[in-house]
Amino acid sequence: MKSQQSTQTMKPATAAKKLGVYLPATPTEFQEGVVSRAELNELQTNPPAWLRELRENGPHPRPVVAAKLGVSIAGLARGGVTEALTTEQIEELKDASPEWLVKERATQAEVRKEAARLKQRNAEQSKKGEQGEKAARAES
Repeated sequence: MKSQQSTQTMKPATAAKKLGVYLPATPTEFQEGVVSRAELNELQTNPPAWLRELRENGPHPRPVVAAKLGVSIAGLARGGVTEALTTEQIEELKDASPEWLVKERATQAEVRKEAARLKQRNAEQSKKGEQGEKAARAES
């Protein structure tokens, strides 16, 4: 008995998130349809002009804005940025370097530094644990 393969589809919001674009800025037919896995792969492999334009100039969704500014999404909110921004607006913010942005970038740098420290510590502990197990086995 063969089971028929069903096509995986996703809502436009999910597809937009996977493509890294702001849904309200996409074409109406994209917003109102469903996107299959094959269509998503095609959009990623051969992006149409509208997708290339959105990725280059925006408006960008908050995760993309946060990444371009080097801050967290929560940091954006603390800085009062709640809307999608264009690439030009992001560049203006970088140039203006408001106090909140400087502070949030420093906070983000500390978070990354601490994450790297913990990763290193965990790797060292894991290595020591493996060495201890080998030594215990060798003694028995």
